[in-house]
Amino acid sequence: MLNLTENQIIEYFKKSYTSVDGLWFMKAEDKYDFDTALEIDAKVWEVMPKIQARLLKSLADSGNQLKDLLECLTTKLALEDFSFTTKDNTDSGNFSIIISSCPWHNLMVKSKRENLSAKIGSLICKNEYEVWAKEFGADIVFKLDWQICAGARHCILRFSR
Repeated sequence: MLNLTENQIIEYFKKSYTSVDGLWFMKAEDKYDFDTALEIDAKVWEVMPKIQARLLKSLADSGNQLKDLLECLTTKLALEDFSFTTKDNTDSGNFSIIISSCPWHNLMVKSKRENLSAKIGSLICKNEYEVWAKEFGADIVFKLDWQICAGARHCILRFSR
């Protein structure tokens, strides 16, 4: 057995996670078609964010749902290698996350499927972050203003009460 460092173990699982997401999509696309694969992917990304959000939410404990959501989302994004900044107005009932680099879009570019990225991102990101918002409070609203995959310089995720 190899004696792996903690970083090597993390990298192993991160690579596996990102690879399996793309591989199953491409296999579903091969068997059916792009639209069917995207429909199934959307169903997956209605459940996966619940799993992620509930795990991280159990570790957050500020007593403020909006602050906890911000902390958990920034943790998730950092773990997944997004580059981003935040505008924290949680005391006023809102915050924004400005993504400057999306690893999922980068993988689409690398695999020469950039032309499909906007169609995937517009559906999956909307579903994913709406689920995150609802996991932290039924009154938290998510809005996706801009997307890198649709040609914008940044993705802007807005959350508010």
